[in-house]
Amino acid sequence: MVKEIKFRGILSQSDAIAYVRANFGEAFVFVNENGNASLEKEVKKAFRKLHGGKVAWDRDGFFWGWT
Repeated sequence: MVKEIKFRGILSQSDAIAYVRANFGEAFVFVNENGNASLEKEVKKAFRKLHGGKVAWDRDGFFWGWT
């Protein structure tokens, strides 16, 4: 995911969810209280370690962007 964001500049939530489902399984995705698919906390924690603060979440656009 970090490589994709670095290459394209952004990664949509739907693309991230599809990637995690396809490569790691349904256990790493859940539906949040707003009815949106989301990544489990442990996935987000590992993701933060990988990007080291270089990626930011855009809450309005539902995507991550390279900073």
